[in-house]
Amino acid sequence: MSTRPLPRGRARLATVLEAAGDVLSISDVAHILRMERHRAAQLLARWTEQGWLRRVGPGTYVPVPIAFLQAEQVLADPWILVPSLFDPAYIGGRTAAEYWNLTEQMFRDTVVFTARTVRRKTVRQQTAIFSLRHIGQERIFGTTLLWRGHTRVAVSDIHRTLVDMLCDPSVGGGIQHVEDCFAHYLKRPDCNPAILIKYADGRGNGAVFKRLGFLAERQNLDQDFLAAVKDRLTKGHAHLDPTLSCHRLVSRWRLRVPASWLARRPA
Repeated sequence: MSTRPLPRGRARLATVLEAAGDVLSISDVAHILRMERHRAAQLLARWTEQGWLRRVGPGTYVPVPIAFLQAEQVLADPWILVPSLFDPAYIGGRTAAEYWNLTEQMFRDTVVFTARTVRRKTVRQQTAIFSLRHIGQERIFGTTLLWRGHTRVAVSDIHRTLVDMLCDPSVGGGIQHVEDCFAHYLKRPDCNPAILIKYADGRGNGAVFKRLGFLAERQNLDQDFLAAVKDRLTKGHAHLDPTLSCHRLVSRWRLRVPASWLARRPA
């Protein structure tokens, strides 16, 4: 018994989905089907109108699983959109901390560091929320490539994740959460404080060393490490967390902290 071939439209869609993977672009369709860009754009628009695809960004589409054809939520994994929407970019901050098991907290958003111009700090696609931070392309290092379905995504490695959160505690969910992540990091077999110093040197932000020294002292790290951090302190004073009232100065770390942080030690 002969098998009936797919209708031409569905056959073309199947070819594109098989070749392109989880995220489609106009360029993908033009290349795979060997057609001009304007025809590829028209084809994507038609498939979207028919419900086979969902537009998630300029010229960017994802296939709609059959189970979700009538639903608003299409993406089971928002990470697959990061390369198409934000590259050169990587996933970092509290999102990476959750991935590396530095925390048990779960966050609704996905933190993305991107070398593209950031016009809005928060971008919503479907029900996915992306919190964006601009970073120079020369500062993108210390990342790991992961496969999510058919899409390769960059995420900061465990050391770079901590350095980014020390640079900007807000991407780490606040300085208290950053300290908790730091404490978990120090208990891991892949902990390497020397890499933290190396990455902090490359990050080019003096506040990183002031926060790192203060938190490392609270965690009783060895004197050689504290001395190496102290040698890298820049002039001026930083705040432990710019979102908090930091009225007390810890002069040895050139860091202003809330009074409550001087009255207690970490658990």
